[in-house]
Amino acid sequence: MLTKAQKQTAITEGVGDLKTSQSIVFADFTGVPNSDLRALRITLKEKGAKFQVIKKRLLKIILKEVGVDYDPTEFDAQAGSIISQNPIFDMASSIQKFSKDLSKSKKIFKILGAIDLQTKKAITKEEFERIAKLPAREILLAQIAIVLQMPMKKLAIALNSRKEQLTNTQ
Repeated sequence: MLTKAQKQTAITEGVGDLKTSQSIVFADFTGVPNSDLRALRITLKEKGAKFQVIKKRLLKIILKEVGVDYDPTEFDAQAGSIISQNPIFDMASSIQKFSKDLSKSKKIFKILGAIDLQTKKAITKEEFERIAKLPAREILLAQIAIVLQMPMKKLAIALNSRKEQLTNTQ
C-alpha cells in the first residue's frame, strides 16, 4: 500500500505527464507476461509514448486535475495507461497490432477506452479500433495527392491525343 506522500508524488508526476501529452489509452493487461509488456514499452518508447500502471483512484484524481471528466474506476479489470506525446492515431495501429499478436497466443490485452487530451474527448474502444485501422498519415497524404493529380493527368492525356489527331490530319 502506498503512503500518502507516495500517492501525492504519483499524482504530481501524473499531472505533469498528462499536461505535456496529447492522448491516453487505457488497456486491460491481466494475464500478459512481463516480457510481452517490456516489448510493448520498447515499441511505445519509439513512438513517444509510455505504458504505466497507475491506481485507478489516483488516475481519476490526475484526470480531474488536468480538467478531464473521465472515471477510470468504472473498469472492472486492471487498467494500464498508455500516455503519448503524439495524437492518438500515431500509436493506435501499434497498440492494436500488439493486442492481435497476443490474442494469437491466447493472451488478452484489451483496449478499454482512450482520451484525446487536446479536445478532452473520451474515445470508446470501438472508435479506437476504427482509428487503428486507418492507414498511416503518409499513406493518406499520398492517396490524396493521387486523387488531386488524376484529373490534371487525364486532361494532359486528352490534350496530347487531340494534338496528335490534328497533326495526323494535316
